[in-house]
Amino acid sequence: MTTHQSDPANRTRLRWRSRRGLLENDLILTRFLDAHEATLSDDDVDALTRLIDLADQPLLDLILARGEPEGELDLPNVHALLVRLRQA
Repeated sequence: MTTHQSDPANRTRLRWRSRRGLLENDLILTRFLDAHEATLSDDDVDALTRLIDLADQPLLDLILARGEPEGELDLPNVHALLVRLRQA
């Protein structure tokens, strides 16, 4: 089974997808990946992937705690990753 950490292409793809049009998101996600990419679990990567699938403004609202995940995003791993992103 291929994991995020065992596949350099997956890591590169995640970093590329984390680049955002909204500068604030781009800075937060880049800093987070710079500091934590090497230790991300597959659950962390799943949560981050779900978050970066959002449009810029809803993503920023979640990162800045202006809202909490709802619906398909209301998962323990998403909440846990948001805690870490908010500290980045």
